[in-house]
Amino acid sequence: MDDTIRQLAAALGQQLKIRGLQLALAESCTGGGIAQAVTDIAGCSDWFDRGFVTYSNASKIELLGVSADTLARFGAVSRETALAMVAGALNRSVADLAIAVTGIAGPDGGTPAKPVGTVFIAWQRRGDDGCCLKCQFDGDRHAVREQTIQYALHHAIAFLLQTPA
Repeated sequence: MDDTIRQLAAALGQQLKIRGLQLALAESCTGGGIAQAVTDIAGCSDWFDRGFVTYSNASKIELLGVSADTLARFGAVSRETALAMVAGALNRSVADLAIAVTGIAGPDGGTPAKPVGTVFIAWQRRGDDGCCLKCQFDGDRHAVREQTIQYALHHAIAFLLQTPA
């Protein structure tokens, strides 16, 4: 694993532990890469509840409760789906904070409207509304996934630092 990702995962874990919070993940394009990063940190069982790898639309519906209508209207790679995924991760866990990612890592699957590297990353704290950012990452499949993991972890830390411990 990349040293930057390891450092970000450790920093996120530290912030969650300080605040007594649990994390849940809902991952599509990263295929469990964020979960791998956080579970590489010793003691993560203190702050990591669970992760959902929901690559197919059927798994997003079954495991996270994303509506078939949302997927049909907006697609799996959309702000609406990312927000439904992050809410589903919270609803199906005991976590206080969730992160969801959905995107097109490539090399295939891109369109003019959503080219390869398009990723939606959502964060939500229990009791609050979710927020979602659209990202456009460059590079091959590995690079897009690595950038997604880094971005998701970095922004989760920033979110926690804005809230009192």
